[in-house]
Amino acid sequence: MAQRILFSPSEYRELSPSERDLLAEGYHRAIDALYRNITPKGFSACSLKDNSVYGTDVNYRSVWGRDGAMTVVWTLDLDDEDVRACQQATLRTLMSKQAPTGQIPANVRIETDEPDYSGVGNIASIDSGLWLIIAMWRYASETGDWSLIEEYQAQLQRAMDWLGAHDSNNCGLLEIPEAGDWTDLFARSYHVLYDEVLWYRCLVCYANILEHLGHEQTTADYRSWAQHVRTVINQNFWPSTEGESPLRSQFAAAQSSLGDARYLVAQLSPFGFSWRCDVYANLLAYLMYDIVSKKQAMMTFRFLWGVGINEPAPVRNLYPPVHAGDPEWRDYFTVNLLNLPNHYHNGGIWPLVGGLWVRYIHRLGFRELARREMVKLTQMVKQGIEHDWEFNEWHHGVTGRPMGKAYQAWSAASYIQACHDLQLESSVDDKHE
Repeated sequence: MAQRILFSPSEYRELSPSERDLLAEGYHRAIDALYRNITPKGFSACSLKDNSVYGTDVNYRSVWGRDGAMTVVWTLDLDDEDVRACQQATLRTLMSKQAPTGQIPANVRIETDEPDYSGVGNIASIDSGLWLIIAMWRYASETGDWSLIEEYQAQLQRAMDWLGAHDSNNCGLLEIPEAGDWTDLFARSYHVLYDEVLWYRCLVCYANILEHLGHEQTTADYRSWAQHVRTVINQNFWPSTEGESPLRSQFAAAQSSLGDARYLVAQLSPFGFSWRCDVYANLLAYLMYDIVSKKQAMMTFRFLWGVGINEPAPVRNLYPPVHAGDPEWRDYFTVNLLNLPNHYHNGGIWPLVGGLWVRYIHRLGFRELARREMVKLTQMVKQGIEHDWEFNEWHHGVTGRPMGKAYQAWSAASYIQACHDLQLESSVDDKHE
């Protein structure tokens, strides 16, 4: 495998030799963790050989839409035949199980080849399709191999049509069912920041696909659609005492009590909003082609840094966590003891988000700080439940100890992409996902 020369002393002068050695080892361990997830059908969610499953855990033995697509996107820089073949297999497996309506499956079981189109409570997975469109474009544009795009172009259009139908009131934003995305045991619904950010990027990527295929008018239509979505996201998810938006007027009195925002709020509906900070979604909003400006992203960074979102390690996915008695609490948060406060999606620490945090800081221009945060991230992923360097799925938000599956594909992939991004001469990169 051809790899970059990383962590040289001349570029990482602010780190000690032992810290540079730790990063170098972390990079190679991340590639090892990635390799543990290579299967003939694509990237597994976590290593099949290193994890025992029971009950609903059996769905980890699958090629997942969101997990697989993220892993594809964040490993495209690796010049490795096995990784490249697995990237293509991942995309093929998911496209081959597309529903007649256009829906991309949440996951496909590796042993049985059986697709599952829903998550907990039999609720449709929306973000699997969003991430897959993004991954299809990135794979083709990075590798120069357009064969998958050309083979599946009709199915890609059906996927976009299915996604677009979730804008049921023609406002530009998708209406998301509760637990309809990666937070599949958490109370987010209607206009959910994370999904709207992906929707914007999905529209841009699909416009790029159409442009390559020579569909000029349709390309222009999708680019215009994308810009409309970007505008609506900023108008509605970034509370401000200046001006008013058509959607915000439905709950203007309540929202105006927030004053001027420091981040994009987590969720909106005609009946209210969640003022919490979805850290993952806010990081994506800046990294995914500037949905927010650098000025806004800096405000968000200062807020997150001030509240210690990176303590004890980078980074907790939600601030603050939801406790019993809060209006946002749901009794089902206790299912499998997953979403207790500071657990899982309720303020747990996710290495995949930690990798984005490092890239976010680096892109803002804080390169030395980004490298120090990379050391903290590396110290965390080195911990394991049974062995060092497990790259677990998630860690407890207070203790920092690993609690999720070992050798999680997207944890390793996000770490690899962060290592690569920190080598860039410029803080502005054309591969922000």
